[in-house]
Amino acid sequence: MSWYLMAFKKYFEFSGRARRKEYWMFMLFTILISFAVGFVSGLLKLPAFVLVIYQIFVTIPNISLGVRRCHDVDHRGWWLMLPFYNLVLMCYPGNPGPNRFGPDPKNVNPAP
Repeated sequence: MSWYLMAFKKYFEFSGRARRKEYWMFMLFTILISFAVGFVSGLLKLPAFVLVIYQIFVTIPNISLGVRRCHDVDHRGWWLMLPFYNLVLMCYPGNPGPNRFGPDPKNVNPAP
């Protein structure tokens, strides 16, 4: 859960690098929470906008985390615009050591 919250702490931070684990744990929790919100809103007969509000809430952290993840593999954030290549980039390990976007996140600030 700390990986999920870390993305919200860096809400508008588009510089620097993000580990694969940080990206994929955020995506996992986003999917699980979306499923739970959709399920509960369906059970309670709530309108669909409840899920839409959550999706809007996580859009900016998702984009900023994706840009930082691209930086970790030494690519600019604009590669997010290419969906299939973007998915490949998100699966590659980051460059060891510092690159042009900053220090290696594995060695700088390990999360618990």
